Amino acid sequence: MNAGITGVLLAGGLARRMGGGDKCLLRLDGERILERVIARAKPQVETLVLNANGDPSRFAEFELPVVGDVMGDFAGPLAGILTGMEWARSESPGTKWLVSFATDAPFLPCDMVVRFLTAAEHEHAEIVCAISAQRTHPVFALWSLDLKDELKTAMINEGIRKIDNWTARYKIAHVDFEFGPGEYDPFFNVNRPENLDEAKRLLKQRGSK
Repeated sequence: MNAGITGVLLAGGLARRMGGGDKCLLRLDGERILERVIARAKPQVETLVLNANGDPSRFAEFELPVVGDVMGDFAGPLAGILTGMEWARSESPGTKWLVSFATDAPFLPCDMVVRFLTAAEHEHAEIVCAISAQRTHPVFALWSLDLKDELKTAMINEGIRKIDNWTARYKIAHVDFEFGPGEYDPFFNVNRPENLDEAKRLLKQRGSK
């Protein structure tokens, strides 16, 4: 557990490419994808909250606080990040950093947060973002809670919705999560039905949780 870190699980999207619904509740090797994500994320943070819109009771079994977007109209992951920041400021006042996790990535790294914190310290960064296979993963990121009011202003007054359009204003560090031949990308995500089949194959092949 990393003191002063609040984690937000981003499950507020519409999952159009999966035909709608909560893709994080799909089952992979007998357990829901969200269960796998929580098992990997929870030990890395002091407090964990789930950002999801609609009836929160469908997530009751996970025993986490569930908060809907503070901005309506499904404004994208930035809305979830702002929601996590506002929740942390209100409910976990010792929070210095917010870390965001996508809830459709069943293999996310168990050392992600500690590596983010190291990069933030070494590079004096306000935001830290993950990279793998030469691709950035902006929803897997560490955010200084000091940016909360600026993010809210940018979303309300400027209509900012794309993460990259906002993060370009700040000192951002990147952490590369390399993986070798025969290993799966730790940020592999289940966006489409065929991705779920591939995740099942990878899990069987590697025999790994």
